[in-house]
Amino acid sequence: MRPNRLRELLKADQPTIGTHIHSTWPSIVEIVGHTGVFDYVEFVGEYAPYDLYDLDNLCRAAELYGMSSMIKVDQEPRSFLAQRAIGSGFQSVLFADCRTVEDAQECVRAVRPDTPEVGGRYGVAMRRSTYMLYGGTPKYVQALNDIVLVLMIEKKQAVERLEEILSLGGIDMIQWGPADYTMSSGRPGAWFDPDVKEVERRVMETALRMGVPPRAEINSAEAAKYYLDLGVKHFCIGTDIMILYDWFKEKGEALRKVVEDA
Repeated sequence: MRPNRLRELLKADQPTIGTHIHSTWPSIVEIVGHTGVFDYVEFVGEYAPYDLYDLDNLCRAAELYGMSSMIKVDQEPRSFLAQRAIGSGFQSVLFADCRTVEDAQECVRAVRPDTPEVGGRYGVAMRRSTYMLYGGTPKYVQALNDIVLVLMIEKKQAVERLEEILSLGGIDMIQWGPADYTMSSGRPGAWFDPDVKEVERRVMETALRMGVPPRAEINSAEAAKYYLDLGVKHFCIGTDIMILYDWFKEKGEALRKVVEDA
């Protein structure tokens, strides 16, 4: 079991910076590691195709650079995906599509150890993170307690019951999701409407008041100021496929113009 950098930074109340990837090519993780500026990489498994071997290899690459790794999992089968990801070495799980207090409780139980004190559902398993010890030791239990559990607050129902959800305990961070919020509110695409931004602000302020740090997903360093002013100190910037798209579009259009004007 390796040190969980993201957990250590949260315990020290220090800011954290991550980035998103869809690619399962481990070299992308290594490129991120070479920069020396990111605390963790989030593999957005809810959107990307992958198999269980990919999870092992992504974690191996992150560990080379002392980075933590996070995976975003689908709403179903969330417990299976979370537990296999943790077994591969992921040190944080971001759960999508939570709607109710019961959904949130299921997420907490999925990653926490099956002990009388904690009441989780993660038992003993020989997976990559425990080779060759099989698991079940005090160190194993502590590593499961140290998994950073992040919830998407993106459904209208979850926003309405936010205080109940955050009162459960075991939730380490939240992430606002405007796309799902507006869709579940019957207003798809209204991500940046003033009243939706007001809901985002209220969600983040509630989380901060209840001692659960919110994270902001941004696409530029300049965008951080708004959230810093709210008291947010955790950020995830950029996504590999959008970075590639922006480069292809900008450079492709520039080259086409040069060629056509020649």
